[in-house]
Amino acid sequence: MAVRQPRYSKEEFAKRGDALYESEVRSQVEEGNHGKIVAIDIETGAFEVADDILPATNRLFERFPDAQPWIVRIGHRSVDRFGSRSLKKTV
Repeated sequence: MAVRQPRYSKEEFAKRGDALYESEVRSQVEEGNHGKIVAIDIETGAFEVADDILPATNRLFERFPDAQPWIVRIGHRSVDRFGSRSLKKTV
């Protein structure tokens, strides 16, 4: 199995991924897929939607073995939440 290496800086990756999502992908995937994952190849614009990260990226890699995937959770600002927060309000 070949080891995939990123070909772009983190900043360039994010810039390309966000631009593709906003300009081309969002309108195609947003309706009816809230909370799902979309994996976007930042070089070709190809994408796959799934419930989790691995199925989405695996399907993208099946179609484009050299893909550079950018991951977005549809309808959210981030893919995962780190840390914890209380649901109770403190007085």
